[in-house]
Amino acid sequence: MNYNQSCAAKGNYPGSRNRHLFIRSMQRAAVNVYKTDTSFEMLVFAPGRIKENFSLGVKGNELTISYTPPEGFPKFDWVQREYSRGGFERTFTLDDTIDTTAITAKYEDGVLQVSLPLIPGKEAKSQEIKVN
Repeated sequence: MNYNQSCAAKGNYPGSRNRHLFIRSMQRAAVNVYKTDTSFEMLVFAPGRIKENFSLGVKGNELTISYTPPEGFPKFDWVQREYSRGGFERTFTLDDTIDTTAITAKYEDGVLQVSLPLIPGKEAKSQEIKVN
C-alpha cells in the first residue's frame, strides 16, 4: 500500500464559492498506518466528525477516503485553531496484496479505522539492494 501525494483537502462545503484545493490536508486528516500479519490498518484522525458523512471507495487500485460536513456547518470566529472538522479527501494506492472486496471501516472516539485485509499467499516479496 502506498500513500498518494495527490491527497489534498477539498474546500467543498455546501454553498462554498471557494472550490479550490487547500494545502492543509495533513492538518485536516492525519493518517497512521500499521501492518499486522493479516492486514494493513489505517487510523484516520478525524475528531468531531459525523460517521454518516464519511465516504470510502475503491476505484482500480486507489482507495479514497473523504468527509463532507453537513449543510449548515458552523463557522466560528476562532481565537486559536489547531485542527479542523471540515471536509477532506485522501487517496491511497493499493497494491495487489490487498483484498479490496473485504475492506472494512469503523468510526470510534474521533478515529476512523480502516482495515485492509491481505490476500493470503500474496504477500509482497522483499529484496535487499546493496548500496555501492
